[in-house]
Amino acid sequence: MLIVAALGGNALLKRGEPLTAKTQRANVRTAAKSLAELVRAGHQLVITHGNGPQVGLLALQGAAYKPEDAYPLDVLGAETGGMIGYMIEQEIENALGHDRPVATLLTQVVVDPNDPAFARPTKFIGPVYNKEEAESRAAAAGWHIAADGDKWRRVVPSPAPKEIPDMRVLKLLLDQGVIVICTGGGGIPVLRRNDGSMAGVEAVIDKDAASALLARQLGADALLLLTDVDAVYDDLGTQAAAPIHRITSEQARRLDMPAGSMGPKVAAAADFADTGGISGIGRLEDALAILDARAGTLVTRADTKDS
Repeated sequence: MLIVAALGGNALLKRGEPLTAKTQRANVRTAAKSLAELVRAGHQLVITHGNGPQVGLLALQGAAYKPEDAYPLDVLGAETGGMIGYMIEQEIENALGHDRPVATLLTQVVVDPNDPAFARPTKFIGPVYNKEEAESRAAAAGWHIAADGDKWRRVVPSPAPKEIPDMRVLKLLLDQGVIVICTGGGGIPVLRRNDGSMAGVEAVIDKDAASALLARQLGADALLLLTDVDAVYDDLGTQAAAPIHRITSEQARRLDMPAGSMGPKVAAAADFADTGGISGIGRLEDALAILDARAGTLVTRADTKDS
């Protein structure tokens, strides 16, 4: 099977952990061991990942140096794609004993300049703050902020991914048996001009939405959205909360899920399942078990639910 595995949650940074290279390296090493199990089971693998904390940290560093000359989010997205991709690439190679080729591809993703998301920033980036500090930073830097659980974070526009122009390169790599790490942080957000040229834009694309688009365009068999939660839960936050082990894409869209956490994963899983593939949501360490329907939540098209 061709699998697109999207790393989130504890793949790179657990909530509250320091944004250090050492911490991220340790988490990536754990992620690589789980992903290596998919490869050893005979599956072809494409890996995507988030970058919210990392791109936010780079933005803070740039603002501290020269606020008026801070690098735009598309450039910071490319930087984090290279940094995180390097770590994943090396740890996957180590986990597989260097017997498979692995490559990281910085991936541009086209968005619509008229996407309403540009007027309504919702994508969390950077560290968490208490409300008072977040409001102070927002006032000084012109940020938009929003509550993230009991903390506050900066939010930026998150337009929907429309096209992956680097698809030809991705397919060439896969044809050669390469394990590809791509679409990091949802991809580098770009606009296509009227003359066909492209230019970066200030945004961060949702990693799960971009991963679903990637999986569809590659004709993947499965999309795994891997995080630090064991499954999608019905009635989350109540005494009646229960894990959902299998659901159709139509049923998934009717679930009331938090927009800032599980909501995008459920939406992405449903979108990919509609193409006839299998979507799985669950813990990173359960990747192979999710694929085998022994863990997590599987999302399928209605006519394939019982197949």
